[in-house]
Amino acid sequence: MKNIILSARDVSKSFAHDGGQIHVISHLDLDIYESDFTVIMGASGSGKSTLLYALSGMDKATGGSVIYNNIDLTKASENELAKLRHTEFGFIFQQMHLVNNLSLFENIVVPGYLNKEKTKEEINSKALELMELMSISHVKKHLPSQVSGGEQQRCAIARAVINDAKLLFADEPTGALNKTNTIEVLNLLTNLNNNGQSILMVTHDVRSALRASRVIYLEDGKVKGEITLPPYKLEDEKSREAQLNSWLSSMKW
Repeated sequence: MKNIILSARDVSKSFAHDGGQIHVISHLDLDIYESDFTVIMGASGSGKSTLLYALSGMDKATGGSVIYNNIDLTKASENELAKLRHTEFGFIFQQMHLVNNLSLFENIVVPGYLNKEKTKEEINSKALELMELMSISHVKKHLPSQVSGGEQQRCAIARAVINDAKLLFADEPTGALNKTNTIEVLNLLTNLNNNGQSILMVTHDVRSALRASRVIYLEDGKVKGEITLPPYKLEDEKSREAQLNSWLSSMKW
């Protein structure tokens, strides 16, 4: 029996527009399980990123509840949410949002310093380990502008997990990368998941979704369907892709 790490119940999200309301997420129920690599897919405008932001507490839902560790993120204070973002959650975006005048190493360690739960020496050591794992230790002193997009994204991933994030949220993390860098980043996320990291990722890319253990399809702000997949293996990729494409076709992808 899998442990639930995040639970959404009757979640809705709407925005005011021209005197009315645009309903993006509508009375949605969803559980995210510990150690899963969960992917959210759907057509453009289906509410994928809006849902991710609501589930992470980066943007509060306008209805329902989002429970993490007995905390309802829809009712939590900004201080409570900030603490969760520093200690429990990690975030990766399509745009890396690295600080341009800091080296890659500095970009990674700063969130660790802000957390204040470990010494600077411990954070520095952890950052170097992560950079080695992500094959960017050779550019640790470089500025973001001096490295490739793939190296920037790997730095962003290291930054996201420097505080031992329990749940990693990723919004189209390969959307701005070429094919080679995309594969490198996906391999890294897969390795993290194989080591127990819980991941919730939004993507429109089927090849990225192949890494998932569970794919959820969103339509008009509601869960239309889901599929579970066995652990990813490169040698099974073609059959896995055929299975996923067949399912997506049934979802009217």
